[in-house]
Amino acid sequence: MARATAIITLLGFLLICAAPGQTNKERYVDIYSFHINSTVTSRYAITVITSRVANRVNGSKEVHFQVKIPKNAFISKFRMTMEGKTYDGVVKKKEEAQQQYSQAVSRGESAGMVSSVGRTLEEFKTSVTVAAFSKVTFELVYEELLQRQHGKYQLLINTRPMQPVGDFKIDVYIEESPGISFMEVKGELNTNELVNAVTTSRAGDKAWVNFYPTREQQTKCDVCGENGLNGDLLIIYDVERPKPSGELKASDGYFVHYFAPTDVQRIPKNVVFVIDRSGSMSGRKIEQTRLAMLKILGDLAEDDYFGLIIFDRQVEVWKRKLRQATEMNLELAKDFVRMIQARGATDINAAVLKGVEMINKHPEERSASILILLTDGAPNTGVSDPTQIQANVKEAIGGKFPLYCLGFGFDVNFDFLNKMALENNGRARRIYEDSDADLQLQGFYESVATPLLTDVQLNYTAAGNLTQTRFSRYYNGSEIVVAGQITDNSLDAFQTEIIAISKNSKVTYQDSVLTKGLAGVLPQHENSIQRLWAYLTVKQLLEKEVALTGQEKETAREEALNLSLKYKFVTPLTSMVVTKPQGEDTQVAHKPKEGEKVKQRQRSQSDKLNSHRSKCSGFGRAACRSSGHQTDGGLNSRVHRVSPTRQRMMRLLVPKAPQLPPSTAAPPVNDVRFLSSAPDQPKPLCFDLPATSKLRLLMDPSSNFSMSGMLSSKGFRVIALQYKTNHNLELSIGGIHYYDGLNTVTFLWDQKPTNHETDGVAVILRKDELDVTMGTVRVVFFRHKKDGKKFLWPVVQQQPKNVNIQGIFGKNSLKYEELPGSVIKIKDQEVKATWSTATDYRCSSAPVLGCWLVPYTFVLQGELSDFMTCRRCFKP
Repeated sequence: MARATAIITLLGFLLICAAPGQTNKERYVDIYSFHINSTVTSRYAITVITSRVANRVNGSKEVHFQVKIPKNAFISKFRMTMEGKTYDGVVKKKEEAQQQYSQAVSRGESAGMVSSVGRTLEEFKTSVTVAAFSKVTFELVYEELLQRQHGKYQLLINTRPMQPVGDFKIDVYIEESPGISFMEVKGELNTNELVNAVTTSRAGDKAWVNFYPTREQQTKCDVCGENGLNGDLLIIYDVERPKPSGELKASDGYFVHYFAPTDVQRIPKNVVFVIDRSGSMSGRKIEQTRLAMLKILGDLAEDDYFGLIIFDRQVEVWKRKLRQATEMNLELAKDFVRMIQARGATDINAAVLKGVEMINKHPEERSASILILLTDGAPNTGVSDPTQIQANVKEAIGGKFPLYCLGFGFDVNFDFLNKMALENNGRARRIYEDSDADLQLQGFYESVATPLLTDVQLNYTAAGNLTQTRFSRYYNGSEIVVAGQITDNSLDAFQTEIIAISKNSKVTYQDSVLTKGLAGVLPQHENSIQRLWAYLTVKQLLEKEVALTGQEKETAREEALNLSLKYKFVTPLTSMVVTKPQGEDTQVAHKPKEGEKVKQRQRSQSDKLNSHRSKCSGFGRAACRSSGHQTDGGLNSRVHRVSPTRQRMMRLLVPKAPQLPPSTAAPPVNDVRFLSSAPDQPKPLCFDLPATSKLRLLMDPSSNFSMSGMLSSKGFRVIALQYKTNHNLELSIGGIHYYDGLNTVTFLWDQKPTNHETDGVAVILRKDELDVTMGTVRVVFFRHKKDGKKFLWPVVQQQPKNVNIQGIFGKNSLKYEELPGSVIKIKDQEVKATWSTATDYRCSSAPVLGCWLVPYTFVLQGELSDFMTCRRCFKP
């Protein structure tokens, strides 16, 4: 079964401005919560970045919010909430917002909010003044359709909060209806000290990736420092492709069709490389071009034909006709490439027309032709008018094959190249002047190196408002995407037809799907296909508009503008106006133009944060002291002295780890089902335990940590933790009690978000979720509700790599082998398994997963009595 590999990408960055002279002990502005949540449904990613910041001093402070997002994405929402008021960004026609932008610029203010940074990113930034002891919440939403390149979808998660954050979370949810066959997590944020902060789970067509680093991990990893995290997280996964006709999904009258067949023979290609050797290419540019061309020539297949053209004010061809990529011809061509030297002016018109002539003279029977131009400048000799050159090239090619334009650096006229490529069924790409420029050139070539189909036409019955349906080439590793509206919902079947030319013949793919059988979307992703259609339509209209003229151009712009306004996308035709509290400047978010260099004032405040940290962060700040004051924000947390009697009682709640003797369990009344997953195994194991069990969940004698739990009919009724000799934590469905040896702090599950830290222990409370770190152990607890009954479920996010770890969650990553006949093998033991289902309470959404049901003795590698704990460990 064919598979498509995907790398997914998301960038989050938060910068806080602070006053001069701060020290680690006096953080003025505190990021007490920073969450990135990305939901990918059928390649369409909606990402929400939420940051909560508090001003901890008795005086107003300016807080800067700064995030990096993919250039391919559209911002669709921005909101600031402070002092009970919400300030929403409003998407307007760009011209309407321009006046406010210009007025701000004339006053010398930094009114722009979005600028290009690097190769693939844009930076969104804003700031607001926060009153003394007040808080602000920033929320940014952006959307993008992941593009398949080299067999991968890319979504990079990069984070640099500029300070350790107590409540830091990255959550990625992926749903692909054909099924997810492979997934792994890579990147700097999944190495060494941070490995245990990443958890993954997968079930059929769904996958989850969570990154929850502790505050300590955020300062001690390879890409960390006292300013916190600074690195990437890469999620790589494969999608099953069971049908050559592609994957079809529909919802609420809209559909999307993904077409990426892999069972097709490659078509031999005729490729001509047109290489600029003008004087501006001297030095590293020409060296990297030679290096890239040598590698590209080495990758040509023997049945390919190729040509080489180099140009300055004169055009020089390696051979007058295309030559077959034999070993001898390739060696001769490499010798020619090694001799390329930079000199002279730039005659793009003559060079490209020569390339067209060479391809036109070569018979194209059962082959696919491609013309590739590489230049770093603008035409300045011969025909130098860009418009005339575009017209000449378009007429010469006549729609017979695509032209791809590679612009080297920022001195190139990229708009000129982009339009010329789009007019000829190709595309333009910027090659950045960097040490890896040769790899960039090779990477582009690889994306077009293997044509599989030509003249691809996709047809649909009872469909309208379609995105692009005709494609000149389909390359291996790419994907054709078409979206539209279903115009007749009364039809019993929705029919698709794809007609194309393969290596040997004309091919047709047909599919007929019952309308009621079309794959839909989950309620929480409602309208995602409609938004995908709008996103793709706007993207294609903006590309189409570049190559159009007159009324057609205006019509395309107007349609793209109306959709941008309707779906609140920040595009090149729209802007987002952000109105701040009275007395502060209005800012405008524009979509930067490709390659645009934005001049902006440099701010030094970020450098002043390098040594800035504080003892306490987030809510519950008063709990760091031995006082009776209510915690920051007036939350339902309280601190008080504990009587000696109460202290003795708290010690009984969770005895010291070495003092957990086994006890006899009562006969089972009913069972609770547990899941056990290993990162590199596609199907989890599940097993049942008696509901009345009192279990040792996790114990690490080396750090003096233990966790025990009392099962009820659904999950856990009470869970107790002990760390060292004086830290005790007890959770029940009614509340949480934490004792630090002197004081007891009580929390309620329904109270506002709370953060409490002291002496190596961090407790972060969100609604129905508690995140606890004790030393090197991190556990997240969820409070679930099912059939009217509430219960708890622990998820071990991090534990020491210690062979002496004990408890049922210490055995939670066993690797198994699946044998014929539904037999599961662990180590030297084999057991007959039954395919069943289990609710995964390790996730707040509690999805139902398929699993291999086996006896608990098989997974735990022991009897139940080995994991029982004493009755007196819990309150009656």
